Amino acid sequence: MGKLNKRMTLFTSIFDAFWHPPETVNYPFGELALPEGFRGAIEIHPDQCVGCGLCVRDCPTGALRLEKVSRACFSLSHFPARCAYCGECEAACKTGAIHHRNELVATMTEPGGWVVLVDKDGEDSCQ
Repeated sequence: MGKLNKRMTLFTSIFDAFWHPPETVNYPFGELALPEGFRGAIEIHPDQCVGCGLCVRDCPTGALRLEKVSRACFSLSHFPARCAYCGECEAACKTGAIHHRNELVATMTEPGGWVVLVDKDGEDSCQ
């Protein structure tokens, strides 16, 4: 009786697979729809960044580095290859300068794309 029950379950599963649509995405053949709240590519707004360093402090992978010359003059480097896209930097940022876009991270073929540099300096503040 056990073998017959297993075979019926198998046939039922095969029959269901033919008549029900797949439960996966149709990505290579159709457009990929990312869910709301997807933590994708990181976007940094230099005009909102104040150089407080909270994002650097909370980054678990060391994907952010802040170099300060003075209070008004600093550079924030983001290393996408190190980033885990966990959202800690976005949560730590009090000014809203860092946020995740609802997009996949683009592939990088040029070595210059491995570091995103945000310079925050006035005309005479870094001299």
